Amino acid sequence: MKRAACVVLAILVALMVFAAPAPAADALKRPAGEKPTLVMIHGMFVGPWCWDSFRAYFEARGYRVVTPTLRYHDIPLNAPADPRLTETGVLDYAADVEKEIRTLPAKPVLIGHSMGGLIAQILASRGLAKAAVLVAPAFPRGVSPLSWTGLKSAWMNVGRWGSWNEPIRPTFEGTVYSSLHRMPPEQQRWVYERLSYESPKAALEIGFWFLDRKKATEVDETRVTCPVLTIAAEEDRLLPPSIVRKVHEKYRAVSTYLEFPGRDHFLIAEPGWEEVAGLVERWVAGLKP
Repeated sequence: MKRAACVVLAILVALMVFAAPAPAADALKRPAGEKPTLVMIHGMFVGPWCWDSFRAYFEARGYRVVTPTLRYHDIPLNAPADPRLTETGVLDYAADVEKEIRTLPAKPVLIGHSMGGLIAQILASRGLAKAAVLVAPAFPRGVSPLSWTGLKSAWMNVGRWGSWNEPIRPTFEGTVYSSLHRMPPEQQRWVYERLSYESPKAALEIGFWFLDRKKATEVDETRVTCPVLTIAAEEDRLLPPSIVRKVHEKYRAVSTYLEFPGRDHFLIAEPGWEEVAGLVERWVAGLKP
C-alpha cells in the first residue's frame, strides 16, 4: 500500500513538471532582471555619432547599446560620395539593422531617430523588437507628409534641380533651418561638419511614398504588437508634431505619445538631451520582462 502511494505521488509530480508552461523564448535567452539591449538607429545624413550622448548615458546605467552604421553613412562631405548610395533604399537600411539584431541573444529595444524611427517601425512589424522608441520619427506609407516647414526643409537641402539623380549633399542653411535651429551656433557648425551624404532613392521613398509602386515604407500596424513610445519636438520643422501625432495614431493600440516643448528635430543631442534620455530610460525600465 505504501509502495502504491509512492508510485502515485511520483506520477503526480511528473505530470506537474511536464504540464508546466514553457518559459517564453526571450525569458530563456535573457536572465531575469537583466536589462534589454538597446539598438539606436540613426537617421538621414548622420551616423552613429549622433547617439554619443545617449550611448554614454545608457551605458553608465548598465545597458548594452548597439549603434549600427547605415551603409555609406561613414563618408564625410569633404570626400566623394559612394555612387552606390544613389540606388540604396529604405529597405536596404532596414536590412543593415536587421542583420545586427539577429546577432543578439534576445529581442532589443529599438530607439530610432528621424528616418531611424521609420526603420524601427519596419523592424517592429517584423517581430524583431521587444519595444520601440520613435524619436521625431519619419512617417510610413499612408501618413500625410504635408507640412510647410517640412517642404521648405527638403527644398533647402536638395539645393538645386536635378540633384535627385545623385547622392544628396545637405546644405548648412537647410540643416540649421530644418533640424538645428535651437542649437548654439558653434554646435550647429560642429554637427554639420560631421554629416554625410544621403540617398535620393530613400528620400523619395519616404517623402513621395504615394509614387513608390514597390511600397518600400509600408508598415502593417496590426503587426506592431510591442510597446511603442512616440516622441515629438514642439519646434521640429522637419517632422513637426502634427505629423508625429499621425504616426502615434497609426499605432494607437500600443503607442504612448509625448511631446517636448521648446525642442527642435535634433533633440537627442541638443542642449537638454538629458531630459529626453531620462524619460526614455524610465519608460524602458517600466517594460514588462
